[in-house]
Amino acid sequence: MAHQSSGKKIKRVVQDAVVHVTATFNNTIVTFADRHGNVLAWATTGSSGFKGARKGTPYAAQITVDGVGKKAQEMGVQNVDVRLQGVGSGRDSAVRALYAMGFKVNSISDVTPMPHNGCRPPKRRRV
Repeated sequence: MAHQSSGKKIKRVVQDAVVHVTATFNNTIVTFADRHGNVLAWATTGSSGFKGARKGTPYAAQITVDGVGKKAQEMGVQNVDVRLQGVGSGRDSAVRALYAMGFKVNSISDVTPMPHNGCRPPKRRRV
């Protein structure tokens, strides 16, 4: 009997967090991490109960932030820095939902990757 596990997860108490919002055209992923990059809580619009084309809507992003924000507030998170990535419609509504939940937003930064003329893009879509 070298190792005994009680099965109880350690409850972390973190005041400052970084919220990563990845907003694509089809989905929105919201991740709460501490200052060192360790993930505290995360959710996607799919895990919040939306399917298909409704996953890409601003409303779905808002509901997702509400759900994952409650988990983060239980861990004691009060101050957040927001990092937005992507071009989806869930960007603005995700930040508004954070304000509405009572988080103190210190900074909002856009971390969407931009090529400095790297790879050649795929050919244009003809619809």
